[in-house]
Amino acid sequence: MMPRYFFDTHDGSWEATDENGQCFSGLEAARVEAVRALRDMAWDELERSDVSAMTVRVRDEDGQAVFVATLSLTAEAAGTAR
Repeated sequence: MMPRYFFDTHDGSWEATDENGQCFSGLEAARVEAVRALRDMAWDELERSDVSAMTVRVRDEDGQAVFVATLSLTAEAAGTAR
């Protein structure tokens, strides 16, 4: 039986806790999925906001965090960089 991993997401304004989880062959496969999810979140967020930090936290079946990926995104018009 493959282990189940839960993917909690947070983007600074909302947070979603994964109640169902997904089965993967192991932590490496879950890590790849977390990074893919983070990439998709960033793609969607670019259209709505100029500054954001997004996080995907992977928990195991015991509820322990086993992997965390955070992406900080800043988009600015030329000449307005801080």
